Amino acid sequence: MFRSYEDYKSAIDGRALPAAIIDLDAIAENARRVLAAANGKRVRVVSKSIRCVTIIKHILSLSEQFQGVMCYSADEAVFLSQQGLSDLLVAYPTAVPASIENVCQAIGQGADITLMVDSVEHVQCIDNLAENLGVIVPLCLDVDMSTQHGPIYFGVKRSPVRSVEAAMRVYESVKQCQHVHLEGVMGYDAQIAGVMDNVPGQWAKNKVMRYLKRKSIPRLMQLRGDVVKAVRDAGADLRFVNGGGSMSLVPTSQDPACTEIAVGSAFYASAIFDNYVDLEFVPAAMFALAVARNPDDDIYTCSGGGYIASGAAGKDRLPSPYLPENCSLLPMEGAGEVQTPVVCKSHKLKPGDPIFLRHAKAGEICERFRTALLIVDGKVESEVSTYRGDEQCFF
Repeated sequence: MFRSYEDYKSAIDGRALPAAIIDLDAIAENARRVLAAANGKRVRVVSKSIRCVTIIKHILSLSEQFQGVMCYSADEAVFLSQQGLSDLLVAYPTAVPASIENVCQAIGQGADITLMVDSVEHVQCIDNLAENLGVIVPLCLDVDMSTQHGPIYFGVKRSPVRSVEAAMRVYESVKQCQHVHLEGVMGYDAQIAGVMDNVPGQWAKNKVMRYLKRKSIPRLMQLRGDVVKAVRDAGADLRFVNGGGSMSLVPTSQDPACTEIAVGSAFYASAIFDNYVDLEFVPAAMFALAVARNPDDDIYTCSGGGYIASGAAGKDRLPSPYLPENCSLLPMEGAGEVQTPVVCKSHKLKPGDPIFLRHAKAGEICERFRTALLIVDGKVESEVSTYRGDEQCFF
């Protein structure tokens, strides 16, 4: 444990609750672990797992190995370019003309933004709008890394580009256009980076997940490498090849085709990432709720707390009590809209005392708070705005 309950309680004494908290010393430790696992490869910071401009800039300042930002929205990329950030890769395609036009206008003013594509339609749409605005838009090709194991489809439904032939069809359409060019390939291994394999009480499922991951890694590395070779042989001058995620750092670092690894959740170390076998990070982002009442022995009901993570609904999407230690939510109530009962047997608490919880997924907590308290050396150093505080909501 990086800091104790008393450390954080003392740090935020007198602050209004609920409050979001980011420990910069913990982020520095996580950054060190990321770099150690990256095997010298460049690391692109994933903004959706941060959602705070100050923290994105802070992480980038920690090492020259941290280069570039992976954005989740075209409009977000424009916003970040206005905040002075560059080398902005939009990780997901968009077919919304207004968003593409915003990117084109930003590029015309000097912004460094790359858009994602996975179809001929994407390419043609961007090319037409770029032509109208007189700019050339850099593109990245999204290659699906999902694998089939008998009847089991292991991965996610994202890009339709699942073969070298499909990739070449998209690239040939790029070559026929005058206002786009291909500068990157992305192969995100969601089934490695985003599938838990060390969940308490799920021994059999964990074993199956680890087996499927071991089988999947060489296949996806082969496809990613084959696509990169094919487009290069056909004339593509690739600036980068992106792969991985926080929990696939190790295998991606060993892939010769990849020039960079996308990492985001590792910096905050959200609760869902406790359930992976390969790497361990230090909790750096949390939120504090104030105890409002004490309805029963060892049960403390806090104000707020129902900050549920996205994804398939389940217990693992609930926030996780962090400090005091050995706290838990009530199974029949979970985290509530306006109040959250927490079982705590390790400490005797009173109204006004904080309980610290971790969001299941990194970044999303910043959608619930306008500001975050930054902890350095066990004290609040500053209070900074989140995306919400910046009045930015992209989806």
